[in-house]
Amino acid sequence: MLLEFRVKNFKSIRDELIFSLNATKDKTLEETHLLKTGIKSIPALVCSAAIYGPNASGKSNLINSIAYLRGVVAESASLQLDQPFNLKPFELDNKTKDAPSEFEITFLKEGVRYQYGFTMTSKRIMEEWLYVYKTAKAQHWFSRKYDKNKQEDIFEFGASFKGQKDIWKKSTRANALFLSTAVQLNSEQLAPIFSWITQDLVVFGTQGMHFDFSTKMLQTEQGKQDIANFLMSADICIDDISVTTKKGLRQQIEFNTSTGKADASVEESEILVPLFHHKTKQGSATFELPEESLGTQRLFALAGPILDILKAGRVLIFDELDSSLHTLLARRLVELFHTPEINSHGAQLIFSTHDTALLHDELLRRDQVWFIEKDSDQVSNLYALTDFSPRKNESIERGYMIGRYGAVPFLQNIKLEAG
Repeated sequence: MLLEFRVKNFKSIRDELIFSLNATKDKTLEETHLLKTGIKSIPALVCSAAIYGPNASGKSNLINSIAYLRGVVAESASLQLDQPFNLKPFELDNKTKDAPSEFEITFLKEGVRYQYGFTMTSKRIMEEWLYVYKTAKAQHWFSRKYDKNKQEDIFEFGASFKGQKDIWKKSTRANALFLSTAVQLNSEQLAPIFSWITQDLVVFGTQGMHFDFSTKMLQTEQGKQDIANFLMSADICIDDISVTTKKGLRQQIEFNTSTGKADASVEESEILVPLFHHKTKQGSATFELPEESLGTQRLFALAGPILDILKAGRVLIFDELDSSLHTLLARRLVELFHTPEINSHGAQLIFSTHDTALLHDELLRRDQVWFIEKDSDQVSNLYALTDFSPRKNESIERGYMIGRYGAVPFLQNIKLEAG
């Protein structure tokens, strides 16, 4: 379960932003919308959180910063020596454009709280740290800091951290995380942390849809039934789904941390093709995925990953949830995470959206709503709805639309010359 994320000096984010899923003491919808932690100081977390703001306010940059942390953890140990990172600090301030960027994530796994972070430039990791809370008192497992005078990394290790520390330290390159390097060299203690960040933290961006995960699920009877139920619960008029194979071009995409881009390659092979069967009183027909509506395609692409996330208790971070989805479908996806019978393993959903219809007190608690906007210096600022202490009967949607909480676009008349 994700507790908190911090980021500083990344793209439009100059000052430290703190995004927290800690629940307030409000008892509203606590049986469905909260996850119990078993930690006295942090008794509950919210199942979901929405981020609102105008276009170009920094919503995607906040989500991309989480994806960036995940990518560096996953890939840094595999980079070539001296291979630079594609890192974009805040460039509209002379004090920050050459300063390190900072990322920190705090999460709960099997009752243990982990606080992990690092600072970095495009050339190297500057600092790295890990604190572990098996009780209320923190255990310092390791820290690392680059000494500019000595031009070397200085490591400190806590008594609770075991293993071949000297080997892992010597093997950690300037452009690699110690966490990633040690796990690559078989650190059993750090493996659960690496696994949670790279596997349990799932980020959906605004890039094109990928259908492979959902299509592969159709190969089993249970998977096919789960996908069909998911689509039909969203009122998609499909009688049945099947899968077949045919020759075609398969695209493989890998994220490259040095370029910040997704490297794609195409090869000819046998590919799985989902088939959608429709039936009416007048007849029946079978369609391939490209023949279905864009909304159906997007929902099918989401079905497999979301079902897996709910089953495994992962964290889904979704940029522009409402893209290509009707308001009621977007609402339905959020409700899945608020249904204990479905979300029985503590999965969480974080999403950005422009859909104000989701700002309903039956769908989202006050502590599940966040706003982001840019100031006059083009700096993205993040803040919570709870900062405004809204009344119980206050219409959050109306308040947001009239600008009570900020984070709305300021529109001006367009002046056009008559031609």
